[in-house]
Amino acid sequence: MTQYIDIAVNLLSERLKHDIDSIINDAAKHHVSPLIVIGSDLDESAEASVVSQQYPLQLFSTAGVHPHQASSWDAQSSDKLKQLALQPSVVAIGECGLDYNRDFSPRPAQRQAFAAQLALACDLNMPVLMHCRDAHQDFIAIVNEYRSDLPKGLLHCFTGTKDELAACLAADLYIGITGWICDERRGQELAQLVPLIPNNRIMAETDSPYLLPRSMRPKPKSSKNLPQYLPYIVQVMAQLRQQPEAELAQYCFQNSCDFFGLPITLLEVVN
Repeated sequence: MTQYIDIAVNLLSERLKHDIDSIINDAAKHHVSPLIVIGSDLDESAEASVVSQQYPLQLFSTAGVHPHQASSWDAQSSDKLKQLALQPSVVAIGECGLDYNRDFSPRPAQRQAFAAQLALACDLNMPVLMHCRDAHQDFIAIVNEYRSDLPKGLLHCFTGTKDELAACLAADLYIGITGWICDERRGQELAQLVPLIPNNRIMAETDSPYLLPRSMRPKPKSSKNLPQYLPYIVQVMAQLRQQPEAELAQYCFQNSCDFFGLPITLLEVVN
C-alpha cells in the first residue's frame, strides 16, 4: 500500500481549523497520514502542539516564527520557542525563513528572527523547516552560516530557479514540492526542475489550504486545498520525473520520516 506524509499543513488557519476531524479522516482514506501541522508564530505553535497531542501519530507539529511575523521576535522569543520545541509532538523548528515578496516584516527583522531560529535548531539538534520567497541570496547565506551545526534542513514549497535549487542541494537541504507544479501560469519553471532533485532529497506537500492544484480533474468545488489531494501532486511529480509513482511516493515517505524523526514502524501499523 502506498503511503504519504503531508509535510506542511496550515491546519490552524481559519479555512481549516473548524474541520480538523474530517480533514484528518479524509486524508487517511487516501493514505495520507500523518500530517505535519505548521506553526507560524509562538501562539500558533503552542496551539499546534496541543492539537497534535490530541491526535497521536496522526498529527505532528512544528514550532517557529514565519518571516511574515518576524516583527514579533523579541529578547524572550528564543526561550519561549525552546520550551515549545521540547513538547513531544514537535518534530522541527519552523516555519522560519525570509519573504521579500510581501515584506510583511522589515527585512532586517526577518534576518534576525531567521538566524536566531537556526541557532536554536543547532542548540537543540533539531531539523528546521524553512521558507524562502524572492530572498534567495540572503537566505542561502544565512543557512550556510549555520549549516555545519544544523542536523537537517528543509526548504518547503520551493519555487526558485535552477541556480537556486543547485545552491540548496549543495547545502544538502531537502526540497518540498507543492501543487505549484500543476499551475500552467506560474509553475512551468518548477515543473522543469523537479527531475533534478535527487531521490533522497525530495518531499511532497500540499501547503493546505493554499495552492490547490489547478490541473485536478474533476476540479474540486472549493478552492481550498486539502491533504487528501497529496497523491495527485505526487502523481504529477512522478510524471515529470519519468519515475514510477509508487517508487517516488516511497522516497517521499521515507525522506519525510527520516527528516522529522518519525516512528516509521508505528506509522505503518496505524496506516
